[in-house]
Amino acid sequence: MEQTKKTIVQKLKVIRDDSFLLAEKYYSILSAINNLKFTQREIQLIAFTAISGNMSYKHIREEFCKKHDTTSATINNIISKLKRMGVLVKDGSKIKVNPVILLNFSNDVMLEIKLFHGEA
Repeated sequence: MEQTKKTIVQKLKVIRDDSFLLAEKYYSILSAINNLKFTQREIQLIAFTAISGNMSYKHIREEFCKKHDTTSATINNIISKLKRMGVLVKDGSKIKVNPVILLNFSNDVMLEIKLFHGEA
C-alpha cells in the first residue's frame, strides 16, 4: 500500500507599523530559513541599509549608531562580514543590500516558503 504525501498549508500574518520593522522581520525570517545565524544587530543593520538605501554616508551611519546605541567601529565590522557573505554589496561608492534580497518595504510583503520532504 502506497502512502500519499500531504501538503500542509499554514498562513501567518504579521502586522508592523513601519517599514523598518517590516524589513527587520523579513531579514530575520531570511536568516532563520537559510541558517545564516544573523545577530540582532546584523539584522538591524541590513534592515536600516535597505530602508535608507545605502550605508556609505557618515550621517546615515551616525543615525544608525544613535538609534541602536552602537559605535562606528562595530558597524564597520558588521559591514565587512556582511559584504563577505554577499548580503551587502558595493555599488560604485555606495554600500547597499544585495538587490537579490532587497524589497520595497513601504509595500506589503507576502512570502511563500516551501519546505519539501525529499525531492522537490
